[in-house]
Amino acid sequence: MKDVLWLMKNFFKIMFKNKRRTLITTGLPILGILFSVLIYGGGNTAELNVGLINKENTPVAKGTVSFIRDLDHVNVKNVKASEVEQAVSEGDLDAAITIGDGFTESVKAGHPDHVAITSLKGRAVTGFVKAYLNQYLDSLGTLGKASHGDNDTFDNLYSNFSGSDFDVKPVSLKDNTKNSYMTYQTIGFLMMFMMFAAINLSGAISLEKEQRTYFRMLSAPISARKFVLSNVLANLIIMIGQIVVTLFFMVAVFRISLNMPLWEMFSTMVLFALVAVGLSLAIIAFSTSNGTTNALQNLIVTPTCLLSGCFFPISVMPDTLKHIAHFLPQTWLLDTIQKLQQGQSFGGIYLNILILLAFASVFFLLAVFKFSRNDSVQTYL
Repeated sequence: MKDVLWLMKNFFKIMFKNKRRTLITTGLPILGILFSVLIYGGGNTAELNVGLINKENTPVAKGTVSFIRDLDHVNVKNVKASEVEQAVSEGDLDAAITIGDGFTESVKAGHPDHVAITSLKGRAVTGFVKAYLNQYLDSLGTLGKASHGDNDTFDNLYSNFSGSDFDVKPVSLKDNTKNSYMTYQTIGFLMMFMMFAAINLSGAISLEKEQRTYFRMLSAPISARKFVLSNVLANLIIMIGQIVVTLFFMVAVFRISLNMPLWEMFSTMVLFALVAVGLSLAIIAFSTSNGTTNALQNLIVTPTCLLSGCFFPISVMPDTLKHIAHFLPQTWLLDTIQKLQQGQSFGGIYLNILILLAFASVFFLLAVFKFSRNDSVQTYL
């Protein structure tokens, strides 16, 4: 144990003797929080520009269009289906709502369908619109169920429904959606910074090998197992430090509500720390030089963070990329956080936790396998 502690102390010296590296390790997560606040920290009364495509010329579809037009803080304009993707991607529209063929029939059947919302901003826009639209569609679905498939009965019920006057009083409620997006974005950046920090610290093994210090230490009472174990422990301590600093600034400084217990967020991020450390060791194990380590780091970390939704919602990606994202640990961590924010317990997300543990196990096993076969000087030039 004394040897492990001595090696850990040596790794900390390597990591923190460079002040610039120390500042980057602790400061980048804070910059990630600032960036998230700048993106989602605007006012709550912004006007939304929504495009509308109505493919049905029926009273029910027209009534739904009228309902959408009457929403507060929503500017609605008719657009063509061929113009939607370009308008949304260029920012001319915040979202587009499409009422497709078969909408009226689905309402009469009691299960409103054929309504789609397209947005690059994800739930930041669709969540607001859905909150109102879903309630309206649920009311229409109730009319459809009550009519039992009889068109005349439905028409009478709908006529009474659409002609009814309701006394509605606006009440201001606290909107936690913005905090959820800031948390999501901040954790996305934190994951990337954790992975870079883990690889940088594990890179000390590459440096020791290049300088032949690693092999001289193995000739002493220090074994390869102790050497790698000390690196893992030192790495985890630094990862936990990053997590603590980030959560402290999020909660205490920027007053961002996590929408979930703090211990759940901390535990989930520590679980990802295991994944990051395992990946860093696997990269080091398969590297033949310090330059190879840097190349693999750039080749793996940034692209996988991009595909997994760390920088923008995964919902805007093509289906092919969405399928690829499910093979990345970052995707499962972000999905875990979203489910916890929605009120699910740890018992309800056991599959996500098992998958993250599986990723960590695979990376560690790969590292152990490779390290056991490249301990000779000749395999590291």
